[in-house]
Amino acid sequence: MWDRIIFAAVLAAIWQGGSAWAGPEQISSPILVMQQLYIWTVSGVLSGHVGYTVLEALLGFLIGAVPGLLLPLVLRRRVFLAAVLDPFIMIGYGLPKIAFIPLFIVWFGIGIWSKVALVASVSFFIVFFSTSEGVRAVDPRLIRMAKVVGANETQLLRTVVLPAATPFIFQAIQIALPLSIGGAAIAELISSNRGLGYLIQSSAGNFEITGALAAIAALTLIVALTNIAVAAAEAKLLAWRPQLTSSLPKAA
Repeated sequence: MWDRIIFAAVLAAIWQGGSAWAGPEQISSPILVMQQLYIWTVSGVLSGHVGYTVLEALLGFLIGAVPGLLLPLVLRRRVFLAAVLDPFIMIGYGLPKIAFIPLFIVWFGIGIWSKVALVASVSFFIVFFSTSEGVRAVDPRLIRMAKVVGANETQLLRTVVLPAATPFIFQAIQIALPLSIGGAAIAELISSNRGLGYLIQSSAGNFEITGALAAIAALTLIVALTNIAVAAAEAKLLAWRPQLTSSLPKAA
């Protein structure tokens, strides 16, 4: 814990030194950024933009993650359908999602849903591939034992497949949720009049370095809090897992 605090303090000192050397017009200082965040918080500006970006991220994540979670479970027993869909899913995964932002704006308008569409397109593939890996990693001996005692497909999914795939699902959430927040902000940079991405673009366009860095700092804080919340939920829901101990011999 203390090592992280010390490292953060060193980074802040380097940042402050860079600001003093280059001038606040080029590199704003941490103190000025904190002051800007305080002004935005007191005035209510920050909460409105943060809420808009978080709403986009959550909606997009849910719309993309739910089918990304369910599809591998459906394809588990449908080998032919999985083989047919596999190359198309791989192509979709490889396509740069940012390139679709202009199309999303045409299809869904400049409001919230074009940003939600971008986030959903990112979240789907991350959750899909991680869940697929978890489904494939299920010990076949457990499935055979469950079938021996008469478990049907629904019971297999609930009692064997999903518990085994849950760590992989959380791994996907840990990656997809921060990317959802960042993806929403990126979409706002291109076309929006609200959100943290809009704050970054608007401040930078007016050469307000402090405002741009303050919006980036707020975005960073949201991502950090999201990671902490997901890690806490994972620790609670997966508390049943045995802790792995190292098999390496101790040094003499």
